[in-house]
Amino acid sequence: MAEQHFDGTHFGEHGDAAGMSALDIADWRLRTFALYATTRKIAADSPAEAHSYWRQERDRMFGTHPASALTAEAKASFGGLRTADYDPIYRFYVPLTLEGAGREMNVETGTDGLVRFVRLGTFDLPEMGQLAVWKLRGYGGGIFVPFRDATAGQPGGSYGAGRYLLDTIKGAFHGVRGSGPDAEFILDFNFAYNPSCAYNEAWACPLAGPANRLAVDIPVGELY
Repeated sequence: MAEQHFDGTHFGEHGDAAGMSALDIADWRLRTFALYATTRKIAADSPAEAHSYWRQERDRMFGTHPASALTAEAKASFGGLRTADYDPIYRFYVPLTLEGAGREMNVETGTDGLVRFVRLGTFDLPEMGQLAVWKLRGYGGGIFVPFRDATAGQPGGSYGAGRYLLDTIKGAFHGVRGSGPDAEFILDFNFAYNPSCAYNEAWACPLAGPANRLAVDIPVGELY
């Protein structure tokens, strides 16, 4: 597991390494939660409009906020994140099955010590494959679903180490439809985004392991 690293924005911000204050980091997190809350509200009527808002606000935050993963030099020439236009065929309503539930994954990291995960189950995506759904067994908890698809590392494609689909500890969540055992998670790959380490080596990132890899192209969301 030597290549399994963890994003400071997810597991504990390393402000000194990135030159950020604790107040800057707290403000970034609050703004991120507010961004997703508004995105969910807009998406109830129009996912495409919600996506436009999400893109606009993320570009603004990355380009101007002191806790952005972009360096000062990168901000000076920043023209927006490379994000594909919205495509409704990549929005799904998927139940969480219990396949693989209970499996534990303990990962030793250089920044956060031993990070423990437990698998909650599996998302079965029609004609695409399966994604393991993880819970962080530590402070903050949360549901975490990284993924890597066939565009990863390809010219014009996505970040080679993969992207994030859900990360509820940071507010990256699009809701559920229904309740109880019949509840379905909203999985919208148009909102997939890159880990911070895609833009700044001061961060370490969680990588998508074998249970979170798809053999198909996912040409939407934030690219690289």
